[in-house]
Amino acid sequence: MDTAHPRVLREATAGVCTLTLNNPAARNALSVAMMEALREAVESAGADREVKVIVLAGAGPAFCAGHDLKELRANPDPAFQADLLERCVRLMLAIVRCPKPVIARVHGIATAAGCQLVATCDLAVAAEEARFATPGVNIGLFCSTPMVALSRNLGSKHALEMLLTGELLPAAEAHRIGLVNRVVPAAQLDAAVLELAGRIAAKSASAIAIGKRAYYEQAEMPLAEAYRHAARVMQRNLQTADAAEGIDAFIQKRPACWVD
Repeated sequence: MDTAHPRVLREATAGVCTLTLNNPAARNALSVAMMEALREAVESAGADREVKVIVLAGAGPAFCAGHDLKELRANPDPAFQADLLERCVRLMLAIVRCPKPVIARVHGIATAAGCQLVATCDLAVAAEEARFATPGVNIGLFCSTPMVALSRNLGSKHALEMLLTGELLPAAEAHRIGLVNRVVPAAQLDAAVLELAGRIAAKSASAIAIGKRAYYEQAEMPLAEAYRHAARVMQRNLQTADAAEGIDAFIQKRPACWVD
């Protein structure tokens, strides 16, 4: 894919940056090059003060079909495979560690590492025709890395059923088990994503960044440690200009003017 056809397209409007996987012929498979391009795009958008929310989308008929199996079979060297999977880890961690909320805009299929991508994003909105699966078990390759994101987003029974059966889930079922936040008709997908993104973008960017980081940090802690950590974070948050402005605006019954 040459520079005239970038692997990831970027479009930013009103604080919402949409990053679109751009290899529709391969169902936006996560090749090494695609993962690197997406990680760099996420990190760049995360560092951009004009960006408040990031949306991940897919070009063509699918969101993302997972790893590029042709690339994997063409490179049986264990060193290549280890490097590829490490790049996948770095991509998923970049999304989690990004200070901006990341919303998956899902249409078509989101399978294997593509389903992992959805589960890794902070929020997800799906079209009614979207389908989700971790089908590695069907080809003798258990979806071990997608398992990490699924096990942290779904109840154990739901995550294991997806991993052990490899079956496609309709969007309504993905919503029922908590893999996506909402499901809308395909014609309303863009509007629903932008409406959600816009509501988040209107908040204090500093409060959002502090809160997102703390959410993932405390999730890995025992209960008492999590509470103490959250209390320390909240105390630091209280010292920010946006917290002072937001509290004053609430008391004075006026709109807040965020300085971020």
